[in-house]
Amino acid sequence: MARKHSDWAAGELVVLEHSSRVLADNPLGDPHVRKLPVWLPPQYSQGRGGRRFPVLYDMVGYTGSGWSHVAWRNFEENLPERAARLVHERKMGPCILVFPDCFTALGGNQYINSSAIGRYADYLTKELIPFVDREFRTLADRDHRGCFGKSSGGYGAIVHGMKYAKYWGAVADHSGDAYFDFVYHHDWPNTLNELAKYRVPKQKPGSFKPKANLRAGLDDGRVRRFLEHIWSKPKLSGAETHCLMNLCMAATYDPAPSAPNGFKLPFDLETGERIEARWQKWLAHDPIHLVARHKAALKSLRGIYVDCGWRDQYHIHYGCRLLSQSLKRAGIAHRYEEFDDDHSGVDYRMDVSLPFLSRALR
Repeated sequence: MARKHSDWAAGELVVLEHSSRVLADNPLGDPHVRKLPVWLPPQYSQGRGGRRFPVLYDMVGYTGSGWSHVAWRNFEENLPERAARLVHERKMGPCILVFPDCFTALGGNQYINSSAIGRYADYLTKELIPFVDREFRTLADRDHRGCFGKSSGGYGAIVHGMKYAKYWGAVADHSGDAYFDFVYHHDWPNTLNELAKYRVPKQKPGSFKPKANLRAGLDDGRVRRFLEHIWSKPKLSGAETHCLMNLCMAATYDPAPSAPNGFKLPFDLETGERIEARWQKWLAHDPIHLVARHKAALKSLRGIYVDCGWRDQYHIHYGCRLLSQSLKRAGIAHRYEEFDDDHSGVDYRMDVSLPFLSRALR
């Protein structure tokens, strides 16, 4: 059980409102005005108020939001409480923590720009960073700014370290999506079965006649009917959530403005055959294939941290191992660790990553 946060100074959680031009008129109709929680360490209000602090941005995993890391938790710390304890124990220096809300109607995003979801990389780097730097006493340069996350957030962190290194000085990737052939590919049969419930006409016993013209990765209407159905439900099943996740990934990795729903699918909806041209679009976003292309940016970072449980139920530990090997072959310094756990409930690993980032950005 977590220790009571009353044992040390808790710092202060401030909530701002930010109106985004980048997210205005986004294709999913998601809000462009969002609340932004920011945690200030106890030292922020001490002294004469002239001290400036490094900043860490939290990229939360799929179906989450920055709010989920500042909410009360049973039997464990939320992230502000964790940071306050680590600062009190002198395991990390005082930092400002920022908790962006990047939730979408597709359950989240991968913190990159997509014409089918929205420009969430631009939202973070071009809007929230300067907004936070204006509002708070930050050390407003990339050498004192880092990002971290788990799962989709871990993916976002490592990819931002590759593609947006001019904004970030250090990154931490917990169980981030990598090795898409293992992480996503095997789950698509379940997604196709879920989508088949929305096939028109409904399948009947007897001979099966697959629809033609689905090899281009286009929706025949069942994806749209699935989305409209779940958007009207008060509760999603596990199968529906995983189906939505795979559609979110398709919208992230293979957006196509002219296609139904604004994205293409990597598998034939009727036969389950992989559409190679579409799958290559996904693989172009796989971190294990991006290292060589972004070697200079990764080498410019002051710190790279990656970890994963070796029982990850999404098989992400294999991708993290390959990512670490790719970094090593490219001569990129990084810290990679594994631990005896799965994908769920591993925020305690931030006891390792937050001090790592704090040291790298001091």
